[in-house]
Amino acid sequence: MIGKIIKGRSFKGCISYVLGKENAKLLDSEGVLLNDTKSIINSFYMQSLMNPKLAKSVGHIPLAYSKDDAPKLTDEFMVELAKKYMKAMQIENTQYIIVRHYDREHPHCHIVFNRVDNEGKTISDKNDHFRNEKVTKALKEKYGLTFGVGKDKVNIHRLKEPDKTKYEIYKAIKSTLKFSKDWKQFKNVLNRENIELKFKHRGQTDEIQGISFSKGDYFFKGSEIDRLFSYSKLNVILTENALEQQPIQTQMQNNGWHALQETIEADINGLASG
Repeated sequence: MIGKIIKGRSFKGCISYVLGKENAKLLDSEGVLLNDTKSIINSFYMQSLMNPKLAKSVGHIPLAYSKDDAPKLTDEFMVELAKKYMKAMQIENTQYIIVRHYDREHPHCHIVFNRVDNEGKTISDKNDHFRNEKVTKALKEKYGLTFGVGKDKVNIHRLKEPDKTKYEIYKAIKSTLKFSKDWKQFKNVLNRENIELKFKHRGQTDEIQGISFSKGDYFFKGSEIDRLFSYSKLNVILTENALEQQPIQTQMQNNGWHALQETIEADINGLASG
C-alpha cells in the first residue's frame, strides 16, 4: 500500500481525470451531488468558496496496492482501507469521492477531497508526507497487506555506482536524523561519515531554497536521495527534534505544535492494535 499526496487548484481538472478514466468506478462519496461529473465538480467548488484564501483546496491521494493483494481487494475492502486512511490522516468532516481505476496491473483507487472542510476550515497538510508513511505502514501491518522491498532492505553489495554512494548517504542521513537537534549537529555528524552538506541560496540572498549532499566523487540533491530529504522537510524534522529536547516547561508552550503529531500517533496505535 502506497499513498501519494497531491494538492492542486482545479477540482474540474482533477475530478475529470479521476472519473474520466476508462472503467473508472465511483465506490463511495460524501457531501457531493452525484447527478453527473459536473454536479460533483460544482459541489466541491461551492464548498471551497467558504475559504477563498486557501489557494490549493484540492486534495488528491492515489492509494496503490501490490498486485499480490488483488484477490482480497474487493470494492468494499478498498473503501474500508481508504476511510481508515483518511481518518488516520485527519481528513474528516469534508467532502470526498473514492474512485477505483483498472488501468494498471496493480489495484489502486483515487481519493479526491476538499481541503476546505464543512465548516470552512482548512484541513492541515502539516507533515503530511511523514504522516502518510506512518499511516500506510500501520494499515499494511493491521490488514496483512504486502510490504514492498524498501530502501532499508536493499542489498548494498549488489549496487553499482552512483547508486551505491547514494544509498550510503541515505542510510547516514536517516540514522543521523534520529538524534540531531539542529543543522550544526546534523552537518557535523555527516562530516564524520565523509558526507558534505551544502545549502543552495536564492540568488545573492541568505534565503535557503535547497540542499545537496556529496561523498567522494558523487553529488546529489536531497530530494534525489529521498523525497523526504528536501531542505524544507529536513528542517521540519530538526525543528521538531529540538522542541522535543527542550525542558518540559518550554514544551508546554509548544503544545499547539505537538498536538497534531500526538493525534497521529494515537490514530496509528489504534490502527495497529484495533
